[in-house]
Amino acid sequence: MSGGADDPSSPLLAILGAGQLGRLLSQASEAIGVRTRLLDPNDNACAGQVAELIVAPYDDAGALARLIDGAAALTYEFENVLVEPLEKLGEKIAVAPPPNALAVAQDRLSERRLFEKLGIDAPRSIAVDDLIDLSQALERVGTPALLKARRLGYDGKGQHPISGPSDAPIAWEAIGRAPAILDAQAPFTRELSLVCVRSASGQTGFYPLVENVHRGGILRLTRAPASDVSPGLDAQARRAGEALLDELGYVGVLAVEFFQMGRGADATLLANEIAPRVHNSGHWTIEGAQTSQFENHVRAVLGMELGPCGAVGHSAMVNLIGSVPSPERIASIPGAVLHDYGKRPRPGRKVGHVTITSGDRAELDALLERFTRVVA
Repeated sequence: MSGGADDPSSPLLAILGAGQLGRLLSQASEAIGVRTRLLDPNDNACAGQVAELIVAPYDDAGALARLIDGAAALTYEFENVLVEPLEKLGEKIAVAPPPNALAVAQDRLSERRLFEKLGIDAPRSIAVDDLIDLSQALERVGTPALLKARRLGYDGKGQHPISGPSDAPIAWEAIGRAPAILDAQAPFTRELSLVCVRSASGQTGFYPLVENVHRGGILRLTRAPASDVSPGLDAQARRAGEALLDELGYVGVLAVEFFQMGRGADATLLANEIAPRVHNSGHWTIEGAQTSQFENHVRAVLGMELGPCGAVGHSAMVNLIGSVPSPERIASIPGAVLHDYGKRPRPGRKVGHVTITSGDRAELDALLERFTRVVA
């Protein structure tokens, strides 16, 4: 590719949203000679520190016109984008991932219906529109269960556990009395995710399954590749990913979150949800894979050949929540790389992440334990 990211003749990628994912996408784009331009209503959006930023509401017609002016394609970094404006923009510019995928991911019920259509196993769920529905659903599903608002849920928000029928009114109020689904609680062994990518030409790539640890509804740790993944488990995950990519006519990176049921050769997966974008559980790929999820998303969206998705050794990705530890402390850990998002510290806020890599899994375990002690 001729030119660099500062060359006006280089390809331009327009991005809706300028948070940390927009920042990481812009940095990956620059590395392969692609310019980015972002739109965000927040004039302090952290991606604006590394790329061109238009500050305006997402529905500002003039700002959207400026965003896509001269751009080869439009993508987005978060899921709460209005679908209809994206569809209209699709008449003027290639939009990826496709708006139909976004529409499905924004509604948990639509998501579960898609899983059902494609034969992808998922937790048993029932649609709930009012408190009467919830009481009836609890009779069918039993407890413990989890009530999830159909829309606008992320990082544990918009959901509430139910341990018994008497919890129903509390849970209903907690999610804002919004249309929801009731999930039977899956007695899972661990949480896994698959990050996959598909280009406009139909070329696909699959990163290895990774293991995720959540606390307080927020991803805290990802280990890649996940240990003890049987060939059958890997094949089940890839079948689900392939089916979703094909059904949605997908272009870009897609993440699928799973619950693992059981252990060993008999283990199976239940799909929990999808994310039509680069994903937090794929951040390890910047240092730990042959091609990062961010670079491959840019490649897919711009119609370029995808890079290989294989892991390089073993990796752990630790989210930094609330504040960034001393860079000197992090630098004292062999194989540790700090990604500071340039965001103001705030309790519960993702302000960065650290990737630790090693050629040996046991050594990575020791480094991760040392990291925990050093930055505590």
